[in-house]
Amino acid sequence: MSRENLKSFIVLCLVGTAALGSTAAQESRISKPELATTTRVISLWPGIAPGSEQWKQQEAVLGSSGMETTVNVTTPTLTAYLPDSTVATGTAVIIAPGGGFVGLSIKSEGHDVAKWLVARGFAAIVLKYRTKQIEGKDAAELGQSARAAFMAQLNNHALIAEDGKYGIADGIQAVKVVRAHASEWGISPDRVVFTGFSAGGMITELTAILPDARPNYAAPIYGATFPEVPPIPQGLPPFFMAMAQDDTLAGSYIVHFYDALKAAGYKPEFHIYNAGGHGWGMRKQGTTSDHWIDEFYFWLEEQGLTRPPR
Repeated sequence: MSRENLKSFIVLCLVGTAALGSTAAQESRISKPELATTTRVISLWPGIAPGSEQWKQQEAVLGSSGMETTVNVTTPTLTAYLPDSTVATGTAVIIAPGGGFVGLSIKSEGHDVAKWLVARGFAAIVLKYRTKQIEGKDAAELGQSARAAFMAQLNNHALIAEDGKYGIADGIQAVKVVRAHASEWGISPDRVVFTGFSAGGMITELTAILPDARPNYAAPIYGATFPEVPPIPQGLPPFFMAMAQDDTLAGSYIVHFYDALKAAGYKPEFHIYNAGGHGWGMRKQGTTSDHWIDEFYFWLEEQGLTRPPR
């Protein structure tokens, strides 16, 4: 990725991902009647999350009217959308939004995705993971600090991995916590899917690669490990991947990750759409990438995850 493209990428993380929340979740031809769901919010860690004991900044939401970005996440949580028992599949999908590890586009790349999935019988669980701490007394100062954090990533690519280490730890913990609640939430501990967008896609991939608590299935959406692909071990779960052909921001890194999986002997399902750019989330753009979630559903169906286990 060139310096200019990476600059565009980090600006998109700050501004563009927030804007994704401004549009309603796409309609899908895989339509289902609206059924009663249960929503629960739990802390990801008992007590203070390890490594952030000295963090003092308060969580804040920047923007409004559907353009919100959550910053300074100190206390990570899981928001579990649990389906009506008449349609429950017994499958859990953990969802990690993007935002460059500095903010979270938690609506378009989190709750909107969860609502689509829970209507189709999945236990859809939004991971609000820790983000890099930035300073500021008000929205203007926080925005300024966020921009400075992204510029620092531009000047030192290793900071992307450094800023993301807390989110990655939260991703691993999320798999453990979801499995611990399997009986209570009506899911099978061996039917845990992890999906994420952009930076959340990096969390998805590393959660699947690291041996601590691998999900059973992984679906990074326009996300890739950065700044390089780690060694690919044996024993990884099946992968579903999606990106747009005109993603000049992360596209080459996504392809490198796909190539690494293939070289290691895996057969990931990879959808490359003609257009859509980067960071589409659940917004409708009039491109074939609008239907990524339909293709994701079809993949889950082929894996046997759209109906209860026998």
